[in-house]
Order: sequence, then structure tokens, then C-alpha cells
Amino acid sequence: MSSEAETTDARAAARDQRRAKRIARSIQSFAARHGGSAEGVVEYVGRNVTRIVLVGADGAWGDQVAPRHEIAVRAAELAGLTLHDSFDGELALKVRTSPYEWSRMAGIQLGGGRAA
Repeated sequence: MSSEAETTDARAAARDQRRAKRIARSIQSFAARHGGSAEGVVEYVGRNVTRIVLVGADGAWGDQVAPRHEIAVRAAELAGLTLHDSFDGELALKVRTSPYEWSRMAGIQLGGGRAA
């Protein structure tokens, strides 16, 4: 491998590590605001997007988005996030939805948001 390619690879790896650290700080902040800990699932969204779905100890939920699966997994590791293989029933039971989510879900079911 040429020196130029090695430099490019090293820069990309450093950029990915900075992204993972930034996302990890956001995950830790979420956990601190929602009971001190969080669990999550890393899900592919598309070719260049991976989503980390977070569930706080208090049942609040949120997410973080990473440009690649590897960065999302690294961020979760850095944050100390307990990862699940899927958003299964055990994790779903921990989620507490707010009145806002219930009204949004009801609005969708009842035809809310239709174009005039």
C-alpha cells in the first residue's frame, strides 16, 4: 500500500473515531437524562445510514443516527450502551410513550394529516 493510501486510510479511521465519540457523548447524555442508563438496538436504515434506537431506564426513547453500521456499534460500545440484537418484546415493554406519541398514532389511524 502506498504512503498516500495509508495516510488517507488513517484520516478516515480518525474521522470515524471522532464521529463515534460524538455519538457516544449524545448517548451518554440521553442515558443521564433518563434514569442513568439506556439500552438500544442498532438498525440499518439505508446504504449510508444506521440508527441507534435508545430506551432509557425511565422508559423514554430516542435515537441517534450514524453514517455507517461500524460507527454506530463503536459509539454504542464507547457509551457503555447495552445492545440488543433486535427490538424484541422485552425491550419494547420498557418503552413508555407520551401523550404526544399516542395522539400522533391515533391521528394516523384516524386519517389525520390528510391533504385537503
